[in-house]
Amino acid sequence: QLQLVESGGDLVQSGGSLRLSCVAYGFVLSRYGLAWFRQAPGKEREVVSCISKSGGTVNYADSVKGRFTISRNDADSTVFLQMNSLKPEDSAVYYCAARWTIHDMCQTSEFLYTFWGQGTQVTVSS
Repeated sequence: QLQLVESGGDLVQSGGSLRLSCVAYGFVLSRYGLAWFRQAPGKEREVVSCISKSGGTVNYADSVKGRFTISRNDADSTVFLQMNSLKPEDSAVYYCAARWTIHDMCQTSEFLYTFWGQGTQVTVSS
C-alpha cells in the first residue's frame, strides 16, 4: 500500500527551527516529484516547497524563501523540510505530497499530486 507518513511537527518559539520528515512506504521514490504544503485554520492549503525527481530543481513560496530548505533521500525514501527562523504565521498543518511523473520538474499545484500524508502540526508561538 502506498503511504506517506510525516513527522517532526511540534510547538516551537518564534525564531526557532524544526525539521519535518516524510517517509514513503510502497514507493520507488526516485520516480516521484515531491512537495510540502501547509494549511492554517480558516485558510486554503498552500504550497511551501517542491522538489523534482532528481532533486535538481526546487521551488519555494516567497514567504519561506531563505528560511526553509527541502531535500530528499531516495535511498531512505524520505523527503525533508528544514524550517529555520520560524514565525507565528508559519503555524499550520504541514503535508507532504508525491506525484508520479516522467518529467524532472517541480510542480507547485496541489491538484497535480496524487498521494498525500496525514499531516503534522507545526505551531510557532510569539
